[in-house]
Amino acid sequence: MANTLLSILLVIRVLCIGNSFSWDAVEQELVPLCAEKGVEVEIHNLYYGGCSLQQHVEFMHKNKPVYGHRVCTNVEPRIVKDTITLRQALRDGKYDYISLQQASHDSGIRSSYEPWLSILIDSVRAYQPAAQLCWMQTWAYSQDAKHPAYPRYHNNQQEMWDSIVACTQYVMDTANYQLSTVNSQLLLIPCGAAIQYARATKLGDTLCRDGYHLNYEYGRYTAACVWYEVLTGMDVRRNKYMNGQMSYSQRCYTQCAAHRAVKEYKR
Repeated sequence: MANTLLSILLVIRVLCIGNSFSWDAVEQELVPLCAEKGVEVEIHNLYYGGCSLQQHVEFMHKNKPVYGHRVCTNVEPRIVKDTITLRQALRDGKYDYISLQQASHDSGIRSSYEPWLSILIDSVRAYQPAAQLCWMQTWAYSQDAKHPAYPRYHNNQQEMWDSIVACTQYVMDTANYQLSTVNSQLLLIPCGAAIQYARATKLGDTLCRDGYHLNYEYGRYTAACVWYEVLTGMDVRRNKYMNGQMSYSQRCYTQCAAHRAVKEYKR
């Protein structure tokens, strides 16, 4: 009850330094999930397709205005603003949560993370010292995906997922060691785990629309359920919202998968 009352009074402001996977996770279903419980959110997604940690750092150093600034609120489903730089977004806004993520194709490749992750963490902390830093865990591709980077994982979903899990642990260990000097911890948003758990239900390997991006019916919903639980602290299984294309059984499977992921990865 306390969480619900607090949420009614406050607006949760989130900045995603992301790509199409953050688009999938936060732009369609997160706002209506929060609205169903009276939670006001303001989601800022910095979109650049396929952007890796290294690219984010390079864009920041060159101060390039390459990001589509997409804002989702309880009032407007999505507003697309002018393209901006990463520095602009960090300098001009005030956020409660700021998320980082790796490009999907590099998500299971440990050598792709440093020094870029540490540079981004330092930069974000410099501009937004009060914000809670988050790591959005991405998901493995569908078993039959045709993504050009899938052969890096031998076209094997389980191998890709195992690699993502290992890299997630590496990120959490590395970032939390770095952040220990500022008395902070990286908050994990385990979207990848939720997708994998949902695949183990009767839904099967059907959550992607093209082999790697989540489908509009219940794939995006699953990832948004993870974000909802992490941001609000409320059990998504008690949330009655579902989009008009979903069935009640799909809502049950996806909500349970998201809840399991958040519970098992909670530190």
